[in-house]
Amino acid sequence: MAIALNHTIVPAREKVASAQFFARIFGLPFEGTRGHFAPVQVNESLALDFDNRESFDSHHYAFSVSDSEFDTILGRVEAEGIRYGSEPGAQDNMQINHRRGGRGFYFRDPNGHSLELLTRP
Repeated sequence: MAIALNHTIVPAREKVASAQFFARIFGLPFEGTRGHFAPVQVNESLALDFDNRESFDSHHYAFSVSDSEFDTILGRVEAEGIRYGSEPGAQDNMQINHRRGGRGFYFRDPNGHSLELLTRP
């Protein structure tokens, strides 16, 4: 059996609002809390389990997406007025990058976590 990441905990100031934000931007369902967590199923093998924390370091989460998913998610980010950028150190320059013949961008969620989308790993 190959090793695969099944889930990870995403610290948040308000787990439900954070899960709802992530699900809305990525076009995924949020089905409410489950036990202690507010999970969002990213695909058949990965869930992000949002959990309340008073303090935490910001994290980086990168997602490979298709070209059409990229366009759709970027459209949602723009529609919500979220600043985004082409580089980790320029997450608000309102540009995308074109690394490895693909496209990518970064933006921050309401908790300060850096979310990255890329079409070519």
